Amino acid sequence: MTFAAPKLDELPEVTAEIAAHAAEHDRTGDLPWPGLEIAHRAGLLTATVGTRFGGPGLGHRDTARILTALGEGDASVALLAANNLGTHAAQAVHPSWPAAAYDDLLRRSEKGPALANAVRAEPELGAPARGGLPKTALTRDGDGWLLNGRKAYATGGTGLAYHVVWAVTDDDRVGHAIVAGDNDGITWVDTWDHIGLRASNTHDVIYENVRLPLDAFVEIPRGADGVYRDPAAATGPGSFGHPALYIGVARAARSAFAEYARHRVPAALGRPIAETERIQSVAGEIDLQIVQAETLLHGALLRLEAGDPGLLPELSAIKVAIARSVIAATQTAVAALGNPGLSRHNPLERHLRDALCIRVHPPQEDAVLLASGRRVLKKESEK
Repeated sequence: MTFAAPKLDELPEVTAEIAAHAAEHDRTGDLPWPGLEIAHRAGLLTATVGTRFGGPGLGHRDTARILTALGEGDASVALLAANNLGTHAAQAVHPSWPAAAYDDLLRRSEKGPALANAVRAEPELGAPARGGLPKTALTRDGDGWLLNGRKAYATGGTGLAYHVVWAVTDDDRVGHAIVAGDNDGITWVDTWDHIGLRASNTHDVIYENVRLPLDAFVEIPRGADGVYRDPAAATGPGSFGHPALYIGVARAARSAFAEYARHRVPAALGRPIAETERIQSVAGEIDLQIVQAETLLHGALLRLEAGDPGLLPELSAIKVAIARSVIAATQTAVAALGNPGLSRHNPLERHLRDALCIRVHPPQEDAVLLASGRRVLKKESEK
């Protein structure tokens, strides 16, 4: 199998095509298959497939460019793509899937959009990054496993070709089960009725005696001290895919604001509001926040590529700063327009709803500020 490298200079055209379907799927909540098909044809859903598997093996900065373009078109498409690209990128660096399962995912990816995603949160546990272990269990059964449990916030829903399910075995090992989405015993519960990312199908899923081969379990080793640490709570270059897509949402808000300002001509003014200094200043503030977010994102990735060790403790804080800028940009656009900015007839309100979702991705702001503050105070006390 061979996957061609996407043509990054054609990303603006892909953005425009995907954007044409975004409002409809936001209203219906249906999986955004038209947008996913467009992304698939452009080679964007397989851009991080490793070269050892016949893929282009794109790096973090090019992946960020792709996700920003997709986010500018449709945030739900971009979220599904981000999770998929992250799965392929992880497999490229540390192959851990059973060979047959990953080959199957790649074969499906040749024919059309084939999505994979980590399925981790649980109704009782909440966000895994906050600590705790899952109740979802793998029990030995002959020469394989039986998977049982309920997961929440499983982004991709019935569109997932593969689930990477966080679970505990009956001998107390922690890891992920690689589960084909069409296995018997999987039931979806339509729980997703969210303010933003409405087409992402982030529903609950129940696993009831789902039979899996023995090699479907991929163990996550505990630390040297015997403590299990959730890998989702660690911030690395691969975790910047989510911030990248929300920068695209902020870009879309900037465009929607400018479009409205160029065409809005109040009778009392007699000319477009885009010609007033007030609106020009607002547009400048929106642009400043987006420039700041993009510079933080790509600057951090460039420093990581250069091997800057001093950046690692700051990565979580950079993600928080990007989130603040994205939300500030969209809120500024909406606030300046008043009622029109909150109307369902204006895409700005959708962009604001989607932008607010950046806060839910780990690590959350309160945890980051606490850890950063403790690090600073400890450092200062040691001087």
